[in-house]
Amino acid sequence: MELDNELITACLRNDRIAQRKLYQAYAGRMLAICARYAQSQAEAEDILQEAFIKIFQNLASFRGESTLGAWIKRIVINTAIKHLRSQQHWQEMSDVVQYENQFAENATSIEGLHFKELLAMIQKLPKGCQAVFNLYAIEGFQHHEIAEMLGISEGTSKSQYARARQLLQTQLSLEKM
Repeated sequence: MELDNELITACLRNDRIAQRKLYQAYAGRMLAICARYAQSQAEAEDILQEAFIKIFQNLASFRGESTLGAWIKRIVINTAIKHLRSQQHWQEMSDVVQYENQFAENATSIEGLHFKELLAMIQKLPKGCQAVFNLYAIEGFQHHEIAEMLGISEGTSKSQYARARQLLQTQLSLEKM
């Protein structure tokens, strides 16, 4: 924590070496988050770059109420969500009932599936499904929180998640063949 405080102080003085250290310390993990929301590596890198611009612009507002890593992660997620919103790929889906309980019977294990393969499957999802899947299944947000973040209804969040699961299930089934 003390090291983070020294790094923040140096970054606020526009110390380029400290800024590079901060970037190098977090960029790899944050790029992995961006990749889950992007359709390509280049798009993920664009989101990451935009997020780090915001991080450096707002570093003075970091109050230490959470870890620096958690604060950075939140900015990265919010930047990815803003990017998705600008794409306007949301579809209203209200038929969540058709997906309920479908997965308990047909559950597929992803054991042995390499991270890059899973990431590629997630990146193939429609943007709305991809965002909701990431926020719910990976980041741990609840549907009402996701609805508020994305400006959609809670029902849309649930149906997008159900649709994402269905599409991933189909992709996993095809992988087994």
